[in-house]
Amino acid sequence: MHRADSVRCVGGIVFDADGRLLLVRRAHDPHRGRWSLPGGRVRPGETDAEALVRELREETGLHVAPVTLRGTVPLGRYLISDYTCTVSGGRLCAGDDADDIGWVNSAQFSALATRDALTPDLAETLRTWDALPR
Repeated sequence: MHRADSVRCVGGIVFDADGRLLLVRRAHDPHRGRWSLPGGRVRPGETDAEALVRELREETGLHVAPVTLRGTVPLGRYLISDYTCTVSGGRLCAGDDADDIGWVNSAQFSALATRDALTPDLAETLRTWDALPR
């Protein structure tokens, strides 16, 4: 259930050819300094797909194509719809909403989770969706 004043957002679940997951370290609140999926707010008049393509290009430098809605999660006043995406081009670089970016494998992801360096519930959510890195 979501609040009437929820802010619609999208996130991208992106894997490379080795099964590593793309994460960004948030440069701004909420959760500044923690690692999360790339994404952001859906602008008025935008579809989720349009917002996802725009946000991932701005935040990661990559051109993506949304494939499948994996699920939707509330995070405070934000309602985030996370989609599996494929990369169609671009060059990986952290945008202004991220102070770092990278592909993480299973061991690296687990280490981030152990250090409480991920956004709240990210590890459990991805585990539930069978979307953890290899």
